[in-house]
Amino acid sequence: MSKVSIYAMIVCYSFSLAVANESEAQQKFLKEVSLNLETGKSDLLSLVEEIESSSNFVFAYSKRDVRGKSIVLDKGIWNMEDLLKEMSVQAKVSFKRVNESITIKHVKGAENLPYLNERLVTQQTITGKITSDEGEEIPGATIVEKGTTNGTVSDMDGLYQLTVAEGAILQVSFVGFQSQEINVGNRSVVDVMLSVDVQSLSEVVVVGYGTQDKKEITSAVVSLDEKSFNKGNINSPTQLLQGKVPGLSIYNKGGDPNSDATIRLRGISTVGANTEPLIVIDGVIGASLNNVDPNDIESINVLKDGSAAAIYGSRGSSGVILVTTKKGTAGEVKIDYNGQVAVSGIQNQVDNMTAAEFLSNGGNDLGNSNDWTDEVTRTGITHIHNISIGGGSASTTYRVSTNFRQVEGILKESGFDQINARANLSHYALNDKLKLDVNFSLTNRESSFSFNEALRYAVFFNPTAPVFGVDANVGTAADYAKYGGYFQPAGLFDSFNPVAIIDQNVNQGKRKEINFSTRAQYEIIDGLTAAVNYAQQYTNNLNGEYYSVYDLLRGQDQGGPGIARRNAKDDRLTLVESYATYTGSFGDINLSLSGGYSFQEISKEDFVIQAGDFPNDDLGYNALENSGNLQEAGLIELRSAASPEERIIAQFVRANMTFDNAVFFNASVRREGSTKLGEDNKWGIFPAVGLGVDLTRYLSLGPISQMKVRAGYGVTGALPRDAGLAQDLYEVDDNGNVTYVRAANEDLKWEEKSEINIGVDFGTERLTGALDVYTRTINDFILERDVDVALFGTDRRFENAGELKTNGIEFSLSYDFVNRNDFLYNSGIVLSSYKTTLEEFPVEEQTRANLGAPGQNSTNLIRVAVGEEIGQIWGPEFSGEVDERGIPIMVDLNNDGQVISAQDAALSDNGDFKELGNGIPDLEVGWTNQLTYNNWELNAFFRGAFGHSLVNTFRAFYEPRIPGQASYNLINTELARDDITSARFSSLYVEKANFFKLDNITLGYNFDVANSNTFSNVRVYFNVQNAFVLTSYTGIDPEPVLQDFGPVDNGNRFVDDNGDPLTPDVLSPGIDRRNNYFTARTFTLGLNLTF
Repeated sequence: MSKVSIYAMIVCYSFSLAVANESEAQQKFLKEVSLNLETGKSDLLSLVEEIESSSNFVFAYSKRDVRGKSIVLDKGIWNMEDLLKEMSVQAKVSFKRVNESITIKHVKGAENLPYLNERLVTQQTITGKITSDEGEEIPGATIVEKGTTNGTVSDMDGLYQLTVAEGAILQVSFVGFQSQEINVGNRSVVDVMLSVDVQSLSEVVVVGYGTQDKKEITSAVVSLDEKSFNKGNINSPTQLLQGKVPGLSIYNKGGDPNSDATIRLRGISTVGANTEPLIVIDGVIGASLNNVDPNDIESINVLKDGSAAAIYGSRGSSGVILVTTKKGTAGEVKIDYNGQVAVSGIQNQVDNMTAAEFLSNGGNDLGNSNDWTDEVTRTGITHIHNISIGGGSASTTYRVSTNFRQVEGILKESGFDQINARANLSHYALNDKLKLDVNFSLTNRESSFSFNEALRYAVFFNPTAPVFGVDANVGTAADYAKYGGYFQPAGLFDSFNPVAIIDQNVNQGKRKEINFSTRAQYEIIDGLTAAVNYAQQYTNNLNGEYYSVYDLLRGQDQGGPGIARRNAKDDRLTLVESYATYTGSFGDINLSLSGGYSFQEISKEDFVIQAGDFPNDDLGYNALENSGNLQEAGLIELRSAASPEERIIAQFVRANMTFDNAVFFNASVRREGSTKLGEDNKWGIFPAVGLGVDLTRYLSLGPISQMKVRAGYGVTGALPRDAGLAQDLYEVDDNGNVTYVRAANEDLKWEEKSEINIGVDFGTERLTGALDVYTRTINDFILERDVDVALFGTDRRFENAGELKTNGIEFSLSYDFVNRNDFLYNSGIVLSSYKTTLEEFPVEEQTRANLGAPGQNSTNLIRVAVGEEIGQIWGPEFSGEVDERGIPIMVDLNNDGQVISAQDAALSDNGDFKELGNGIPDLEVGWTNQLTYNNWELNAFFRGAFGHSLVNTFRAFYEPRIPGQASYNLINTELARDDITSARFSSLYVEKANFFKLDNITLGYNFDVANSNTFSNVRVYFNVQNAFVLTSYTGIDPEPVLQDFGPVDNGNRFVDDNGDPLTPDVLSPGIDRRNNYFTARTFTLGLNLTF
C-alpha cells in the first residue's frame, strides 16, 4: 500500500464528517422557511449553531467575525429571511446564501445593514477521479465547490461524486500536493491530476514540549518511524533503534531475554550518575520503556546534543529518547493483528574440549561423556500476539491494544511471559478549542531468570563427569545423597554441576507497571494555547530465589541447608506540568514562544529478607516461616527501606523563530531544583541556543535541494543515582547500635555537561544525509570519596570532582537507487566515532577492574589516567616465548632486565606494562537496505564496530594447561599455547574484536486484497536475527563491553544486597567476563492482518 493510501485512510472519514452534506431536499426561498426559536438572548455563534441543528443550512465563517457578538430576539416562530436580517443589524454582519450554504462576513459600517443576498442556482451532479502525476489514485483528496462548504472526499480508488451549481469552480487539494481550481462548465465528468508540492512536504518532529518542522531544527535530532524500525523478534523498544541512530550505542551481550541493553548516546555522559538517556513516553518524563510494547510505538525521536536536550535540564545529560505511541484515527473501526512464532538456538558458544580431547590432555576420567553446554541449553520457542482496535469520529478517536509475549531463552528455565494493555483516547470539545488526551497502560510480566553462571560452569566442568552421582566411577550413592543425587566435585574450588544449578534452584520475578497520563490543551485565542499534563506511574517488583537444601552452589552456605530470599520494591512517579505556547507570523518572521512549569515526585520503598535452614524444598521461598534461622537472628538477613522522596521542580521557556523560511533560531532556558542535592546547590540553570540557515534559499546549488548548516550549544545536568547522598547516613545494627557512616555535603551539586554541535543536512531528489561534529565537556562528577575522619567524623562523603571531554563525529546517508511504482530500492548508512579523555580526576593514575579468581584477583585490567583516553586495557606484552617452567615470558619494555619472578602469580606494573588495546570502538556502523518489488519486500540490516579490543577472560582462565588442575575442562582456540602451564594475564588474552554482522533480514509478501470485503491488509514475513558474524574474535560475542560489573566467582551473586544489578564501572570498558549469556540466532515467522 502506498504512502498516499495510508494517509488517506486516516483523513478520509474525518473530513467527510467535517464538510457539509449534499442537500437532497427541495430548495426554498428564505421567506418560505420557518424556524422556532427557543432562545431569547444569545451570542451569534450559539444562534448559528442552533439554526444549523434545526435546518439543512450550513454556515461558513471566520471565528473572529462571529466571536463576542450578542443577539436579543423574541422567542417564537421566525421565517429565515426576517431572522437573518435582524441578526445582520444587531451583529453587524452580512449574509450571503447560495443554495444551502450561508456565508457570514463582518461589516464595518451600519449604513448598509441589513445585508442579505440570496441566490438559488440550478445544480448538477459530477463525477471524476483524482490521481497523482505518476498515475496513482489519491484517496482522501478534498473536493470543494469554491465559495461554499459543499464538498466531499475521494474514496480508496480516488473516485468522487458531488452535486454543484452550474458554472461552479472546484477546489481540489491533498496534503503534499499542489492544489488546483477547475471550472466545471457543462461537464459531468471531471478528472483531476495533482502534482507533488515539494515545498509542502515538511516532516514534523517531536521535540521537548511540542513539535517542530524538521527543516527548522538547529540541533542534532534523529526521527524514526515504524517503517525505519528493526524488524523480527523484537521484545524491547531499544531493539527497534539498534544501529539506526548515529552516535547511539546499544549493546546487549549474548541473548538473555531478561537482560537490559546497555545504552550510550555519544559515549560516557557521567561517572557518578545515570549513564543512560532520559526516556519520555507521550510526554511523561522518566517513564519506563518496560511499560510500552514495541508494537504500540508510532515513532521515536532521539535528542542527541545539548541544545536539544537542555529543555529537560538535569536529566538531559545522557540524551533524551522521546517515544510516541500509536493513536486512533477518525473513520470506521480498524482492527490489526500481528502474530509471530520464533525459534532460537545457540549462535556461538565457547569451544571447549570434548571428553576425548580432555582425556588426551591428561584430564581426570570419571567414566562418562557429557556436553555440558548441551545439557543446560535448549531451543527457545517464542510466541508474540498483538491485537489493536482503533477508530472514532471527527471529535473523538480511540485505540486499544493488547499484547501477549511468551519468550523462552536458550538457557533452560530462562524467559518470561508478559501481557501489555494500552488504551489511548483523544477528544475535541468546545468548538475544537479544547483537546483532551488520556493514555493508560498496564504491564504484567512474570520472569524466570534461571542462572547464567550455569553456562560458565558448563564450559570448564569435567566432560567425563556424570549428571547424577549414581553414574560416577568415584564415590558411593551415599556420598551424593546430600546433593540430591547429583554428582558434585565437593572440595574442588569454583566447580559446580551446571545441571544441578538449574534443576535444584529457583530464580523468579514478577513485575507490574501501571501508567496513567492525561493532557488537556486549550486554545485561548488564535495562536495561543495552554496545556496541562498529569501522569502517574506505579511499578511493583517481587522477586524470589530459592536454593535447595541439596544445592552446593549456595544452598549449603552459611544459614543453610536451603536458602530462601525475597525482595519487594515499589516505585511511584507523579508528574504535573503546565505550559503555554504562542505562535504568530509577522511578515517574513514566524515566531513560537513557550513557557511552563514542571513538578515531579518519585518515591521508593523496598523490603529484603533472606533465611535458611529449611527442612525440605517443598514450598521454596513461599515458606519463610519454616526457616530454622528464625531462632538464630544472626543468620537472618532482613532489611526494609523507604528512600527520601525525590522532588524536581522546574520552570522553562523556549523561543523558536524563522526568518524568510530560511534562517532558524532556537533558544531555551530551564531552571530546575532537586531534593537530591546539597542544601546550598539545589538549583541549576540550563540554557541552550541554536542557529540554522537553509543555503538553498540564497544560493543556486544545482541538483541540491537541501543544504542546511546549523550550530547549537547547550548545558544539561545529571543527578545522583540515589536520593539522600547529600545528607548524613547512619546505620543501625541488630543490637540497636548506631554508626555514623557517611557525612553530609551541603555543597553537593549537579554534574554538568556543556556541548557544542555543528552540523549540516543535505539532500537531492534521491539522496539525503547529515554530518555532525561535536565536543562535550562533563564536569563535577558525583563521587563517593574517602575523607578525613578527624574533620567529618566519618571516612566517607559524596563530593563533586573530575572532568571528561569527548570529541566525536557522526554521519548518515540515504539514497533511493530505484524509485518506481513496482520497484523500490533504498540504502542507508550511519557512521559514528568518538574519543573520551579524562581531563581531571581525584586520582592522577590508577588501575582498576581486577581479573578475578582463581589466582588472579590482584591483576587489574584497566588503566585510568588524567590527560589520557578512557578505555585503556593495561598489562604486560607477551613476547611469544615460554620458559622451561611453562611461564609466559613478557617483554621487558623499560629494559631494566626484570619483568616477573617465578613466584609471581599476578603481575604488578613495574614499568613493563603498556596499553594492550582500547575497549571503545573507533567506528560504529549501521547499514540498512530496503527493497520492494511488486508485492515482495526485502529488508536487510548490517551492523558493525571496529577498533575496539576485548579481554577474553574465558581464555585467560581456562586455556593454560595448569598441572594439578586436571579436573577442569579447557577451551580450544586457534590462539591457544599448549606450552603455557601457568595462568598469567598478558596481551595474549587481549583480542581485536572488530565485527560486521547481518543483524536482521526480513523477507515479506503483501497479498492483493483489493477485492476482499474482510481484509484491507494481509502480510506474511520470515525473519532471521544474527544471521552471521564476520570477526576474528575467539570469544562468545565481539560486541563492545562499555562498562564492567566486576568479577563474579565461586557462586557469588550477580546483584547487590537489594537484588538490584551491580553498579557498573563506566571507566572500565573492554572486559568480556565469564558470566555472559551465549548469543542466539532466531528465526521468526510472522503474520500481519488488518480488518
